[in-house]
Amino acid sequence: MKKKARNDIKFNNLVYFLALFLFLVLAGRCAYLSLSSEVDGINLKEFASRRTTRKETIAAKRGTIYDVNGKALAQNVYSYTLIAYLSPSRGEGNYVTEKEKTAEALAPILNMEKESILKLLNKDVYQTEFGTKGKGLTELTKEKIESLNLDGIDFIEDQKRYYPNHDFLSYTLGYAKNDEDGNIVGELGLEALYNKELTGTDGFRIYQKDLKGYKIAGTSEVVQEAENGYDIYLTIDADIQLRVEESIKKVAEQYNFEQINIVVAEAKTGKILAISTYPSFDPNIRNITNYLDPNVSVAFEPGSTMKIFSYMAVMEAGKYNGDETFHSGTYTTKDGTELGDWKREGWGEITYDKGFALSSNVGVVNLISKYLSREELLSFYQKLGFGSKTGIELANEVSGKLDFKYETEVLNAGFGQGIMTTSIQNVKALTTLANDGMLLKPYLVDKIVDDEGNVIVQNGRTEIEKVASTETINKLKDLMEDVVQVGTGTSYKMDGYDLIAKTGTAQIASENGQGYLTGAYDVIRGFAGLYPKDDPDIIIYANVKRPKPNSPAPLAKLVKEVIENISKIRSNKVEEEEKTLEEWTLDSYQNKEVGSIQQELEEHQITPIVLGDGEKIIEQYPEKDTVVSAGSKVFLKTNSSNITLPNMNGWSKKEVMSFCNLASLPVTIEGSGYVTEQSLPEGTKIESGMTLNVVLKKKY
Repeated sequence: MKKKARNDIKFNNLVYFLALFLFLVLAGRCAYLSLSSEVDGINLKEFASRRTTRKETIAAKRGTIYDVNGKALAQNVYSYTLIAYLSPSRGEGNYVTEKEKTAEALAPILNMEKESILKLLNKDVYQTEFGTKGKGLTELTKEKIESLNLDGIDFIEDQKRYYPNHDFLSYTLGYAKNDEDGNIVGELGLEALYNKELTGTDGFRIYQKDLKGYKIAGTSEVVQEAENGYDIYLTIDADIQLRVEESIKKVAEQYNFEQINIVVAEAKTGKILAISTYPSFDPNIRNITNYLDPNVSVAFEPGSTMKIFSYMAVMEAGKYNGDETFHSGTYTTKDGTELGDWKREGWGEITYDKGFALSSNVGVVNLISKYLSREELLSFYQKLGFGSKTGIELANEVSGKLDFKYETEVLNAGFGQGIMTTSIQNVKALTTLANDGMLLKPYLVDKIVDDEGNVIVQNGRTEIEKVASTETINKLKDLMEDVVQVGTGTSYKMDGYDLIAKTGTAQIASENGQGYLTGAYDVIRGFAGLYPKDDPDIIIYANVKRPKPNSPAPLAKLVKEVIENISKIRSNKVEEEEKTLEEWTLDSYQNKEVGSIQQELEEHQITPIVLGDGEKIIEQYPEKDTVVSAGSKVFLKTNSSNITLPNMNGWSKKEVMSFCNLASLPVTIEGSGYVTEQSLPEGTKIESGMTLNVVLKKKY
């Protein structure tokens, strides 16, 4: 009898051991992967998240830079890159299917050949771009393409910084450009200094995605909105800035020079209304060769404009006597150095007042050697802000240099040689002349505003220190008037503008630090001025480097044209403001009591000018039913012949004539504008036979 075959397979112990070992290794690995947060340098949680979630950046909008009136000077604009999806994996309607039609429609808009576009559309890729012709597209071009309703056509949105006025306020604004990641970053000027405030904070969106990268319907998402950058409003008046730059370009067409710099400030506040350098650049294309702003980042020897502050120092020391005389021409120091006037033979024996008008170096040297120590002069210069940064809101401001020790160095400093200052430092020091000796801080940023309109920073007039007395300031203004009327500044004389100034000419120091350049044009001509004299409204500091011809002509032409343009602009703005004032129709005031009518007019912000000390009104001007605005004058003649002369300072010609007609006072009027002088003082009783003479000048 046969035995049945057995199917049992026998394994030796080694096989069992190996199987058990492999099972334990696999189980251990699984446990390790399950419990570990990182394996082989890979964060498993992040790895899984990346495969199932997507995070998109919500870009913050960079803030806009405006002028003081809200005109955009630097802003973001959008541009677009055209793309075409070519993969059928995107689904029907989401990729290009009709390639001939698409190429034909896009060709004229992109200014490309149809065949070139077809070649791109026939690529075996997921998506394609259209080269340089498809980049930097405007909103208008984008809308044209969208109106074609082509399948598979889309856009990538880009932002870039745009400067609508091109070559305008360039060194002040600076520029910002896109970095490698597409972020807009400030690299010069205000764009760099306020980059953080302008940039804002990007937001993000996190959501669950499918295999194709699309958001899975019905899943939640996390959104953090972007915080847009702050907007910055400058003190710059774009109208004035534009006129300044136009004037510079006119001068550049007529004269040859290396560089012109100019700063215009509002005298009573320290606001910078315009600041410019020529040659400049267009921030949109960045055709820049010099990366330093000459008005704040470059120090130079100021020359004789520094005499304003040297004379001020002597006056404040209580030592100045303008009628005292000195012998002009040359002065020899104790170490044998000869210092001389620009007119080497001098003008003989002259007073210190005349020495200022003629810009005598010897005059200021004598004053300092007699009345001031090195420490006193240095201390006064430092009090005015020379040798220190002003703190104006511009990058890379330099401190200049006040480094004089020995006798010759101290005396040279008195007429602006051997020391280094910046344009903005000079503007700061000049504010003392407009504010009764009070030094103001110049400023460029009016306010900073967030995306919701909240004012984050508000700047204004900042008083630093009173450095000079009223007596000193009035005397210096008289001396600066003489400079323009009879001295070295007669090229700047302007009828009706009451301009006061000090001119200066400085040598250019050698680059190796050894002495000065001696070429015919190796000078910097400077101008420091204010107007009008009695109540300055505007400060102008300007200089021209290597002017050809070496004369006041280039700078004088620039300054005079700038002053004329500023005056027109500011006068027009005053007139516009006056038009918006409250209006009032006059009644007949004859036989009415003076007191009640005065009160009624004043309640409507109208100024009553009462002629005589009577109780009843017998005549008026303007007459009944005349419409007048707040701030106007109404003349009321009373039943009394005891009429005294008012202070007419600031009155218009029409107002003077109205008063004199009612008072039966003959008058002669010289000039145009507003009253600055009257021959009969305030309070004079008007009597038969008298004649009043008044002088009028323009406001600006």
